[in-house]
Amino acid sequence: MLLTPPPVTEPTTRQRSIRKSRPMRMIQANMAASRNNNLNISASFAGVMNEKHCPEHLQVLKTFTTELRDKEYRDAVEEEVFSGLLKVLSQLRDELQAVSGEDQDLQSVALQLQLTAECFRAQRNACVQSTRNQCVLRELGFIDVSLKVLGLLQTTNMEGRDDIFEPLRCGIQFLGNLAVGNQMCKDDIWQLSFPNLLLQLLSVDDVKTINYTSMVLHTCLDETKVEELSEPQNIQLALRVMELCRTQPDLDWTVLIATQHFLKSSALVESMYSGMSHHERVTLLELLFAQLREEDSDECGVPPSVARFLASSFQKGCGAVLTLATGSASSDEVLQEALTVISLLDVLCEMTSDLRQFMFLQDHPDLLMTTVELLEQVHAIGKASKNIFSAAQNFSFSGDGDASPVISFKAHLIRLIGNLCHSNTNNQNKVRELEGIPLILDNCNIDSNNPFISQWAIFAIRNLLEHNTQNQELVAALERRGTTDYSALKELGFLVEERDGSLLLKSVRKDS
Repeated sequence: MLLTPPPVTEPTTRQRSIRKSRPMRMIQANMAASRNNNLNISASFAGVMNEKHCPEHLQVLKTFTTELRDKEYRDAVEEEVFSGLLKVLSQLRDELQAVSGEDQDLQSVALQLQLTAECFRAQRNACVQSTRNQCVLRELGFIDVSLKVLGLLQTTNMEGRDDIFEPLRCGIQFLGNLAVGNQMCKDDIWQLSFPNLLLQLLSVDDVKTINYTSMVLHTCLDETKVEELSEPQNIQLALRVMELCRTQPDLDWTVLIATQHFLKSSALVESMYSGMSHHERVTLLELLFAQLREEDSDECGVPPSVARFLASSFQKGCGAVLTLATGSASSDEVLQEALTVISLLDVLCEMTSDLRQFMFLQDHPDLLMTTVELLEQVHAIGKASKNIFSAAQNFSFSGDGDASPVISFKAHLIRLIGNLCHSNTNNQNKVRELEGIPLILDNCNIDSNNPFISQWAIFAIRNLLEHNTQNQELVAALERRGTTDYSALKELGFLVEERDGSLLLKSVRKDS
């Protein structure tokens, strides 16, 4: 049996009219509901302002905060409602300002702080993915009032109260949401909070408050603002961030501020370095070292002027490491100064390890000479008596934490010499003139205080001999001295033969 579909009939004019009017009626109904809701909220805010504070007022704000989680609701909130919220926050600011440390109703202040936190939560939620609301809140003046409230929460009248942390955290989160993707808001927050309030917030005894403040600071920073930080009157804010990198290493935002902003400004790096303790300098250098070792190190963003500054700092302070030979490592200040030199050396080694943007350091005045002379001094001190620079053959592992503070220092001096001489005839010749070649050859022996020192010595000698006939002739003419082991040169493709009491350096083909 063949089934046929029922006949299709055209809708009447009346049916079409009904269908078209349904969506319109729904839109109109929603708009009416939205207007009514805005009116109800505004009326509730008026009640919060005009009545004595009570838990019901807190519930009004909590309901509004919850509603703002919905994007459609956020987009429908009228400016008048936000204006009412600002009036509530402003009144709370005045009430908190009037709080006396001697005569205060603790329960009343607690409720004021809860109401303040809830205002901030509502503001925070209102800004989520809403450029329109960000701009409305900015134009109404929320930034100025909010920052003044955050300042009040740190006054002596509030000191010692644990319940200030909740409004602090929520207020800072609001600033973070307000700033995201909105340059005008970033600039206003910076102008009204830099540097004093930001420094105060980063000094609060609450990890979450510090973390949220770091987020806001990171969001607001740009190249111009970083340069402002380098000025003497503002440098304490930058130093506080670096202190947090050292004392609170789990706070990602402070590390990001340092690596993505601070290290890209030579003016700021120099200002911070001069104002830091040696302990803090080590932290800065460790962050810089980690930045250089990133996979995309060619784009690390560290300017050449920072490299020059660090090279000069190494030259000026490198003698401090020699004081460790007298047992001065027991003095924390002396030890930290020496560790700064060691960290500078590590950074310079990394910078000159075939990173093209830093190879100009090969021509940095007297850097090579300083390094060779320091190696000579360290080597001589280590041989003169048993001390921290003496070679050792202790390869037993112990987790007692008593490892030498100068582990690998001599090896890294040799590494830096090798780097500075790579494909650089002038530096190759300079090391020969400074009698550095026999010095390096004398460090081809295994030393537990300098892991891989023989490998770095071989690497340096290779770079010194490459395409340099005079250096090759010098090695060939050297008489055997003590226990110097020239067999290491075989790894470079050279063979040393003794003829008539002298040494002859010959190139050996790898396939022979």
